[in-house]
This record gives sequence, C-alpha cells and structure tokens, in this order.
Amino acid sequence: MQKKKESFLDKVIKKNYNNELEHVLENKDFDINVKNILLSIMYKLETAYNDYAQVKKNVMPKDQYLQMIINIIKKDIDSITLVKMDSEEAIVLGKRTFIVDKEKKNIICYPIERKLLYAITKINKKDKIIKDKYFVLNQTLSDLLNVGNNINTVEVMRDFNGFSWAVITKDIESVEHNLIYQNLRILVGAEFLNKWIHNKEFIIDYYESFTNKLEDLYGKQLSKKILDSLAKLSVMLEAKYSKEKIEHLINSKKEIEQKLDEIKNKEVFIKELTQEKKELNKKIKDLDTVISDKELLQKEYDSRNESLPLDKKIFSMRVLAKMLKEDRQNLMEQKERINKLLNPQKFVKYKSELEDKYQYIKYIDNQNLDAEIQKELTSFQQFFIKCGKLKVKNAKTTVEISELLSQFRYYLNIPINRKENIYGQNILIQDIIELTKMLINKAVETKTIINISTNKEINYLILKNIFESKIINLENVNIELIKEEECIYLQTYDEEVFDEKYKIGTLSAIDINSLTVKFNKKIKLFTN
Repeated sequence: MQKKKESFLDKVIKKNYNNELEHVLENKDFDINVKNILLSIMYKLETAYNDYAQVKKNVMPKDQYLQMIINIIKKDIDSITLVKMDSEEAIVLGKRTFIVDKEKKNIICYPIERKLLYAITKINKKDKIIKDKYFVLNQTLSDLLNVGNNINTVEVMRDFNGFSWAVITKDIESVEHNLIYQNLRILVGAEFLNKWIHNKEFIIDYYESFTNKLEDLYGKQLSKKILDSLAKLSVMLEAKYSKEKIEHLINSKKEIEQKLDEIKNKEVFIKELTQEKKELNKKIKDLDTVISDKELLQKEYDSRNESLPLDKKIFSMRVLAKMLKEDRQNLMEQKERINKLLNPQKFVKYKSELEDKYQYIKYIDNQNLDAEIQKELTSFQQFFIKCGKLKVKNAKTTVEISELLSQFRYYLNIPINRKENIYGQNILIQDIIELTKMLINKAVETKTIINISTNKEINYLILKNIFESKIINLENVNIELIKEEECIYLQTYDEEVFDEKYKIGTLSAIDINSLTVKFNKKIKLFTN
C-alpha cells in the first residue's frame, strides 16, 4: 500500500530518536548485542508509529511514546542480559520468555525484540495503581490494566511494519487483557489511562475518577454494568494468569464466607456475640484483679515461669504486668468490635461491607474458568457496544464521525479469543449490525462519507465492507462498484492501489435504481 511521503519540513524538524538512544546507551554498560537490539527496536517503532496512530486514533502522541521508551531505558534499567534459547543461561527463564527485576533494574530476556520491548514497558510500572480501600480490585484490576498497557505498548511493533497492518493474534500475550484494555482506551481515552497507569503518586484516586468519567459519558446505569463486569473479569483473569498471587485471596474468600454464614441467622449471631461479650468482660475483670494485686501478680509470675524453658522465662513482674496490660488492651478491642456489631446500624454496615467484598472475590476459584471468562467478555462487549451507540448519537461533526469510523473498524479487528475477532463473534453479530447501521447512517447524514444508495439497507450492504479493509488511512479509501455476470462487487483502493474485492449480492436482489454512483468508476469514500 502506498504511503504519503514526508514533507521536507517534517524531515528537517523531526527529532532523531535513534541518535538520542545511542547517546543514552553510551552511558550504559550493555553488551553490544543488547545495544544493537535496542536501536533496532527504536528504528522499527519510529518507522511504524504513524501508521499505528492512523489506524487506532486516540493514542499517545508519537514523540511522547518514543521519549517514554528512551526514558525508561535511561532511568529504570541498569542491566539487560540476552540469553539464547536452549542455552544453559536460559534455564533461569524456565517457561518464561523474560524476567523483570524492578528493584535491581534488571532484565533477562530471549533476543526477541517484541518480548524485550514488553519487559521494558513493564519494568517502570507500579504493581498497584488502585488504592487499597478497593478490596480485591486493588490487586486484580491493577494487574489487568498494567498487562493490558504492556500489550498495547508493543502493538506498534507487533502489528505494524511501516507498510501494512495485520493483527498477529498468536503474538498477543493475552487476548482477554488486550481486548479489555482497548475497550477502556476507546471508552475513556488513551490520555486518561496513561496518566492513571504511569502515575507515581498515590494522591489521586484514579479509580474514583474513572468511575465518574464513565458516568459522565455513558450514564450511571450503563457505567455500573461496565464496572461490575470489569471487576469480575479482573478477578477471573487473575485466577487464570497469576495463580501464584491468588492464594491469599482464596483464604480471604473463605474467611468472608465464614463470616457471612455466621450472620445469616441474625438472632443466633447476636446471641453468640452477647455470650462472647460476657466472656470478654469476665477475662478483663480477672486481668484487672491480677494486675492490681501484687500477691496475685506474684502467683501468676511464678506459675507462668514454672512451665517455661529458660530462654522463654519472663524477666520480671514488671514485664509480666506490661504483658497483662497488652492482653487487656486486645480484649478491649475485641469487646469494642462486638459492641459495634450489636449496634443495629453498625451491624447493617458490617453485613454490607462483607457482601461488597464477596461480590467479586467469589469468582476467584471458578471451576469453569475459561468458559466463564468468555461469557463475561461477551457481556462486556455488549455493554461496550451500547456505549458506542451513545458516542455515535452524540457525535455532531464530520471530524468526530470520521474518527468513530476508524475506531470502530479497529475495534472489529480485535481478537476476542485465539480463533475469532470481534467481527466474527456470532453472539455479538446483532449488536454489531445495529451499531454499524447507526454509524453508516450518521456518516451519510452528516456528509462525512458519500451516499451510495437512497436505500439504507443497500447502503449498509455495501459500506459495511469498509470495516474489513486493512488500508492504513481509512480516509484515503476509494471505492468502485463492479458488475460481473449476475453479481455486484465492491472494490476498495488505497487511493489508486487495489486493496480488496467484496461480493455485495446478485443483481436481482439489489435495487440498482437506488444507487447514486455509477458502475466501474472509482470515487473517494470520504467527502473531505
């Protein structure tokens, strides 16, 4: 496909990022092979980024992206070790393709450019980007966003080569993380996500800001569904991909289940709490008696030391008194907790907090994990498409509509699993058709694209095919209607270069009189 030539001015003022990286590498004690692979990565990123930005829209500016990679290499990496496959050095990697040690600022990696770039993007991120008050999500959603951002960062190298765009599904580390992240990027924007993920301070509650942004853009009801589905997916994906991290979450789930089970029968629960409070009062009273009576304190001291080994004996009665006072304080805290639970309002709050914690953690050890993830991913896409309809409805300018057309084309090509992209997902087909028709109609009404037919259904049959096109700049698309034997075909061109040919239907099934364009004549799809 043809690419636009850079203007002379672009070449003059363009910053040379390879030269800047070379200067950074002069001050790094890296092996020559490491330096060469880093320079190769930078060259490929710089070459492909314009196409990447043109296809996706709403991405980090090229200068900012390239500078980010250079800054990470400069500030966050002290050593990079490349190991050959099947070598003795590769044993340390096990089944992994790279290891990142954030504290030591070290990367060990196979000499695979995409994997090294992934490791570079990972090394400077905080593990937790969500405040601890968001139980479970502080870990699971942080991981989901970080992994999604890592995959997003390497996409420019994975799917773009400076000439063409092709989604390489097998090279995506996790299609689920990628799909969700791309959903969020389209919903709230790349700039917001980048600020959230790369934020080094914990002052701003970005999850709260994220919630508010969703509500402002798509309303409370739809936003609530998106947030709930996102939370479920983050927990299930944690269970699938980060099994070493979920053991304590499984223990937390068991504890919460036990507590919820305890409060099912409120009368029995309160009766047991009242009995526990009586026992605590007795223990506190007994401790007070011993602490205030020297003879009893001496007896307690002798009794305890009598059964203790030499290295565990209590040093003095003063030490024992301090220990007893600490025991008393612990009992008082337990009593205070019970008093709160015996308060009707505090009991309701306690029950509500347990239920809130349990609503997502219950998915942590789902027995049919892969199937449940796919089911929830489909629901998430249905909510996402509803948001898409709102975006189309609210779009007013040709610039907005043009960007939505490009974003929708990109979205349809995102894999939802290892075998299918969104466009090929049968469960979503009706939702996709509705949004496609809505977007095409809006584009025609606003004269963003030309009107092919006075019949909206025929317009849809013809124009839906542009969303399958892999032409880098969708606004460069030229189209041509062709009659061959008894069929009508749509041919697309990247300006003058032939791209694809799509069958529209038979001559008998299509009202030719409704067509507003001539056969065998190339025309520009976009009006601007």
